[in-house]
Amino acid sequence: MVKERFDNLCRRLYGRPVFQCTNHELFHVLLTLTKDLTAEGEEIHSDRKLYYISAEFLIGKLLSNNLINLRIYEEIEEELNKCGKSIAVIEDEEEPEPSLGNGGLGRLAACFLDSIATLGLNGCGVGLNYHFGLFHQAFREHLQCEEKNEWITDRSWLKKTNISFDVCFGDETVTSELYTIDVVGYGGKRIPLQLFDLKTVDESIVKSGIDFDKTAVRKNLTLFLYPDDSDEAGNLLRIYQQYFMVSNAAQLIIKETKEAGFDLHELHRHVIIQINDTHPTMVIPELIRILTQQEEFTFDDAIDVVSKTCAYTNHTILSEALEKWPLPYLDKVVPVLVPIIKELANRIKKAHPDKSELWIIDDEKRVHMAHIDIHYGISVNGVAAIHTDILKNTELNQFYKLYPERFNNKTNGITFRRWLLSCNRELSGLLDKTIGTGYRKDATELKKLLDYRDDPAVLDAIEKIKRDNKEKLVSYIEKQENIHLSADSIFDIQVKRLHEYKRQQMNALYIIHKYLEIKAGKKPVRPITFIFGAKAAPAYVIARDIIHLILVLSEIVNNDPEVKDFIKVIMVSNYNVSYAEKLIPACDISEQISLASKEASGTSNMKFMLNGAVTLGTDDGANVEIHELVGDDNIYIFGADADTVISHYKNEDYVSAELYENSKVIKEAVDFIVSDKALEIGHKENLERLYNEFLNKDYFMTLLDLEAYIAKKEEIFADYENREKWKRMSLINIANAGFFSSDRTIEQYNRDIWKLK
Repeated sequence: MVKERFDNLCRRLYGRPVFQCTNHELFHVLLTLTKDLTAEGEEIHSDRKLYYISAEFLIGKLLSNNLINLRIYEEIEEELNKCGKSIAVIEDEEEPEPSLGNGGLGRLAACFLDSIATLGLNGCGVGLNYHFGLFHQAFREHLQCEEKNEWITDRSWLKKTNISFDVCFGDETVTSELYTIDVVGYGGKRIPLQLFDLKTVDESIVKSGIDFDKTAVRKNLTLFLYPDDSDEAGNLLRIYQQYFMVSNAAQLIIKETKEAGFDLHELHRHVIIQINDTHPTMVIPELIRILTQQEEFTFDDAIDVVSKTCAYTNHTILSEALEKWPLPYLDKVVPVLVPIIKELANRIKKAHPDKSELWIIDDEKRVHMAHIDIHYGISVNGVAAIHTDILKNTELNQFYKLYPERFNNKTNGITFRRWLLSCNRELSGLLDKTIGTGYRKDATELKKLLDYRDDPAVLDAIEKIKRDNKEKLVSYIEKQENIHLSADSIFDIQVKRLHEYKRQQMNALYIIHKYLEIKAGKKPVRPITFIFGAKAAPAYVIARDIIHLILVLSEIVNNDPEVKDFIKVIMVSNYNVSYAEKLIPACDISEQISLASKEASGTSNMKFMLNGAVTLGTDDGANVEIHELVGDDNIYIFGADADTVISHYKNEDYVSAELYENSKVIKEAVDFIVSDKALEIGHKENLERLYNEFLNKDYFMTLLDLEAYIAKKEEIFADYENREKWKRMSLINIANAGFFSSDRTIEQYNRDIWKLK
């Protein structure tokens, strides 16, 4: 029936059968077919609804994922294969990737929506419809350049609704438009991703690169995700964006609750709001404002019902990511909320006059958004076991002592539909034949693969699949980047947002160390390919310098006749979900090397593990749980532990210059950054600034762990040559990845916090 509908749609839309249609036409047909089938699927209803509010939803391309979740991928692919076509090629060539997120926060939100739909829970995502997203990354003169990422076309998954709200700022009122994207769960159930846009948005104000007038709020509000906040105008724009998001969300929640016939005094019985990081925090005072000013609630009653309705996910202990907005900024953008925020703050200050660390407004008149979430909500969760322990024991210890019952852990997860069934169809096919298809709905069934840990046929099949994926990646990178790699080399991959705490710079220093060794005559047994993918925030100077160093190293290494046959370095451009879907199945070594205590969870570590890569990492974030699951023999852990790192910060006794002076290995690697060879290719300003950062600050302690990292890398490269051992390690990682299904995470959220069923 699906094949017949597919062919009929081709004839109706283009007047010809499937085999005569172009890829451009076929994408439109498949888009239409998928939307129709989704609309025919089961809507989810119940007396309680989740509103998952997030600044990011990094949903990626949807065609393959939706066809898989509708369980019609194989039928459509079979029909296309008859005429020499494939879904993957059509998707690559024709579908723009929605630019609605940046990194792990947004990808997690996307995985969660998939699992909410799959589990049949009544919920929706709420965010903003960014026209240009973060930015499109290009490289020129070994520097990151930012360009508009134009993804919205007539042929997209967006559907315009007739829902619209007014949002009042201090100096003007704007009007929203609501768009939705259907999120299809496995089996066909659907929930909406609700994306608010600005009715008066004007793409033409972006003239070159990503520069635009930050003060033109009526035109710019939904153009970019995370606009540059290095000046006051940028900070104000972020507050405008956040309030626009939560005011629309709050008005939508009130509207839908009333339409369902529920009493707003019972809001908490029918609505649960998950605040994903601190960006949506203002939904709390905004709901209180609406209830008191429009629905005749007393202030006490409004606080009571809202505090029972909101839950908060903490994604970081980094101070710069725990938002603190100057009160005068809020007074300028959202003066209507300031009296409410002050009253909320005064109640806490009155209750705890001697504990300023608990206050919402500090002595510098900064509003701590996370503190609002904690005081006026029912739940505070971390996203990995070690992260939650750090929150309870150090970073939020005073809050934990006050509200111990509110703190809980929800270790992150990923949707296996995208990160296995879609991006690694060879491996999922092997699993289907070997252990059955039950793992598609119950990921714990991957454990059955352990029965085959000594089966040569299965181990060889997994190795062949990895090799096939490496060859596909080689072809893709040659097409995208015009660089030829060898599938015979070890693929050592680090792909994630560029931040000093994730320590891409440590990987770069290792590459320098390896380069110098090869120049001195010490050659590796097997060639190694180092692959990076990352975007740096436009205003994050050191992160941009790290990208510059990696690009300089790529130029040096890949063109040195003595070295290029032994190591290659590449940084892929415009790393996104689509690139990740090709890189992750091809990876041998998964780089998860954040400074212990700084990575809340990570999710790329889970995706690599699921696809048979072996983790090289610190005991940080979800690496800790990966380590527990696979055991010491199937992961490579190095570096200072979280307690040691926290102690260094507390005692302020870390001095990178001492490590530099006392280690020939460290000194040689760091000095190379400003060597004649590097300066001949790179920019003096960028390289010297990064060099001085290592010597004078090194806030995320790269040099502390560098020698241990070098030693562990040598160990992992040596072990790779024991092919039987490596194949077994790969299988054990796949088999133990089931715990990291986002279905499990969402079941726990629902059981402990949301209580939707």
